[in-house]
Amino acid sequence: MSVINVTMNQQKNILIADSGSTKTDWVLKHQNGVTKIQSAGLNPFYQSAEDIIEVLTKEVIPSVNTAVHEIHFYGAGCADAVSSKPVKDALVSCFPEAYIVEVASDMLGASRGLCGRESGLACILGTGANNVLYDGNNNVRSIGSLGFWLGDEGSGSFLGKTLVVHFLQNELPEDLKTLFSEQYPEINRLTVLDHAYKKPFPNRYFAAFTHFIGANISHPFLSELVSKAFNVFIEKYVVKHPETKAYKVHFAGSIAYHFRDILEMSLKEKGLKVGRILKSPMDGLVEFHS
Repeated sequence: MSVINVTMNQQKNILIADSGSTKTDWVLKHQNGVTKIQSAGLNPFYQSAEDIIEVLTKEVIPSVNTAVHEIHFYGAGCADAVSSKPVKDALVSCFPEAYIVEVASDMLGASRGLCGRESGLACILGTGANNVLYDGNNNVRSIGSLGFWLGDEGSGSFLGKTLVVHFLQNELPEDLKTLFSEQYPEINRLTVLDHAYKKPFPNRYFAAFTHFIGANISHPFLSELVSKAFNVFIEKYVVKHPETKAYKVHFAGSIAYHFRDILEMSLKEKGLKVGRILKSPMDGLVEFHS
């Protein structure tokens, strides 16, 4: 857990969270500044209210040290009121003085963090991929991805999977093939199939290969691989929204952020307006809830 304080003026104490299954980033806005906290991930799909209360008690509350009046929690697994109930119950229990407790999806967090109070298209390109049309306060429409095996085009898992398939099918240029073999001597058909079909989180396994892509992105083969993946994402998800040409297209996530030059080029080639491209939506969420 890490804590950082930055001075600013604020009359009421607002707690904001951006949570995944692995970690949760918190920002507490208070009269004397901003406190940033990091805790374990909170996902109601895997954790009960009691489990979440335990994390809050051990990793968040000790760093708060003040009454919290407003809470805005954006998290994976919080798709609706039913699925997010364990998180809301835990927050209400741990912060009884909060008169506003909002629990919403990580996609709404991305939309508000990227677009603020303006309408726009908000997209996530990280390990996975997602997209929504946003009206300035709430998400209106999503062109649903089919997940890791059938979709997630443009994501880290998609890029890594594409790279590994090219390697196993002997389609990489010779110099890249040599580099890849040296960096991943354990990779062969059997190990990849084992990770793909027998071990948990194949999406995370394949997404890890984007480090190789990033380290060698100047190679034409890899820059073209990323460009093609982004073009597929744009064609399958972004341009299917009828309002696409009217709004800016914003992105959050590590893949969008680290390959933003290629992403911007792909968007401009499609005649789309480039919006914000951020690694995390938290700074925008702090602004949104000011």
